[in-house]
Amino acid sequence: MFISGSVHGDEIIGVEICRRVINAVSAKRLAGTLLCVPIVNAYGFVQHQRYLPDRRDLNRCFPGSPKGSLAAQLAHHFTEQIIARSTIGIDLHSAGLHRENLPQIRISEGRTRAAELAEIFAAPAIIVSNLRDGSLRQTAADHDCDVLLLEAGEALRFDELSMRVGVQGILRVMAHLGMNVRLPRKVGARPIRSHRTSWLRAPAGGIFRATKTNGAAVQKGETIGFLADPFGDVDEPVEAHISGVIIGRSNLPVVNQGDALMHIAEVDRHATAEDRLNDIEDAAFADGLFDEDEIV
Repeated sequence: MFISGSVHGDEIIGVEICRRVINAVSAKRLAGTLLCVPIVNAYGFVQHQRYLPDRRDLNRCFPGSPKGSLAAQLAHHFTEQIIARSTIGIDLHSAGLHRENLPQIRISEGRTRAAELAEIFAAPAIIVSNLRDGSLRQTAADHDCDVLLLEAGEALRFDELSMRVGVQGILRVMAHLGMNVRLPRKVGARPIRSHRTSWLRAPAGGIFRATKTNGAAVQKGETIGFLADPFGDVDEPVEAHISGVIIGRSNLPVVNQGDALMHIAEVDRHATAEDRLNDIEDAAFADGLFDEDEIV
């Protein structure tokens, strides 16, 4: 199994998740092979930048080429040395700058094993999304390697809940695979599941004040915030365009018309998102990482 972080250089949350997983796993007891690559895009990481120096998105350059651009060479090296040697992968990402994602696992349609492991991971949400050409997930699928993609938190920031969800989810997957690691605390509710997501965009420019946050369930037509002008003489409600659960949001109050405000997932399997998030928070921040005597 491989774990990869910082494919996008500014998505640093995966680096800390990898570090904590390494500290939680005993190499002497480990069954199977664990390949941890905390910083795939070292060039972007040290520069606090999403892309490589050639301005290419590494996650659109797989499987790469040994004689191509810098991004193509790095993608090729990762494909040959990591993906081709693995049967399972967990790729760690966050939202971009000035955005924040609810911890969620993204999987591809028709990957039965990935769907099973996504349930075991137990993030608040499972999003079934299409593969993109040139992505790490697409190349992994071509090598018959199932990948769980964790989206959590925001770029250039650490978020303690997201990191704990990531660490505990990875350890649950490893325990389920029989890799001889200690099983973290269990959480109660099952993840919500979605096959379709879309962004709610600002109907006008102004200052946006959100009244809903990540994990909140919303109904179509429900007010999720207000737009105002700088003088305060206009206070326009912004309504949800679909029913679902908020899985991502912008952190910028000052918006232009058409800017993305809230990312809403239409829910296949109904659950109370707030209760699900509360269960996860209770488990993530309980004293100690593991239940007593839970060793698999």
